[in-house]
Parts: sequence; structure tokens; C-alpha cells
Amino acid sequence: MRHGLLLTSLLLAAATAHAGVIIGGTRLVYQGEKKEASIGITNPDSLDYLIQSWTDSSDNSAAKPPFLVTPPLFRLDARQQNTLRVVRTGGNLPTDRESLFWLNVKAIPSSTRQAGVNTLQIAIKTRIKLIFRPQSVIGKPEDEAHRLTWRQQGRMLIVDNPTPFYMNFQTIAVNGKNLSGITWAKPKGETQFALPSSISGSRVSWSVITDYGSVSKTWSSSLH
Repeated sequence: MRHGLLLTSLLLAAATAHAGVIIGGTRLVYQGEKKEASIGITNPDSLDYLIQSWTDSSDNSAAKPPFLVTPPLFRLDARQQNTLRVVRTGGNLPTDRESLFWLNVKAIPSSTRQAGVNTLQIAIKTRIKLIFRPQSVIGKPEDEAHRLTWRQQGRMLIVDNPTPFYMNFQTIAVNGKNLSGITWAKPKGETQFALPSSISGSRVSWSVITDYGSVSKTWSSSLH
């Protein structure tokens, strides 16, 4: 009986998490010429949520990102929606390439106390990329992704990204075999990915994620 009740509570909690708040995008691109960037947040659930939002650095440093999220803390009632606004507060960011940060949104469900009933409440944190794109950077990542060059050094796959964009990969494959644990290639520099011993070849293909969260076409080139 006790095991059954615990399982039921966990299933209910999982269902609540699945039905919780929805962020209106997989990334937020802050255009440098704008005063702010915004993203919608929706609560399709029958529960009210407390929403807490903040930014942090992509390198996990203690430095405070030059952005303010407003409102930072608010109640999102059942079946309602709101907008998070991100405002730049200063900072000496590069003007010739993008900068990467994170936008964190924590949704804490409300609870109704009932005598003799134990409930499990789970706060869900969503973390999406916050990309600052300076005014001087024109175009989109998918327009420049063909310029990436690749080489192998030992068991490392190295990509050189001469563009001003962060290239967020959807897939990287060597001779048709997909690599796991792929992330992104930083702008105007080299990025390395571990190449498993089971994967080898002379041809690499890749696709990237666009500003809107869709997947680009696939490019292919020789692996040097």
C-alpha cells in the first residue's frame, strides 16, 4: 500500500511537471540595437506558479551578467501568460561577435495543504541560451555555417569558426556516424569535441539550430 501511494505521488508529480509552464522559445537572441529582448511564458496548467527568473554566464564564472530580467519574481495564475523582458544594464561586450549567456526560469507550483495528506511538489528550472548579438553583426548563423572548417587531431575533432556567430549544433557526423554530447562552436575561434574510437573517416557533416529553434540544412566537407 505504501509503495503504491509513493508511486502514485511520483506519477502525479511527473504529470504536473509535464503540464507546467511553457517558455516561448528554445533561445533568446538579444539584438544589440534594441533596448530589450522579450520572451513569452504560458501556464496551461490548473495550478498557479511562482516564477523566478535570472541570468548567468555561460562559463559558470562568478561574474554577474550585464542583464536584468523583469519581472524577476511573479505569480503566474492558472491558464494565464506573461512576458519576460531582458534589459542590458551595461558591460563591456565584444562588438564584433556574439556573446553567450543563460536565461534561467524556475517554476514553483502552488500547493494546498490537506490534513493527513502528503504531497510532493517539484520546482522545475528551465535554462535557455541568451545570445547577445551586437549591432555590427549582420545576418544569421545558418547563413554562415558553411564557412566552418574541420580537422582531426588525435582523438579530437576540431572546428574552426571564422564567423561572428555562435554555431549551436543539431548534429555533427563523421562518415555518417553522429557524435554525442555536441554543443556549439564559439565565434572567431576553435572548439574541440571528443571523437570516440568507434568513429573515424574523412568526411564530416553538420547542421545547426536557427534563431527560431528550427534545424538548418546539412553541410558536408572533407576532414583534414
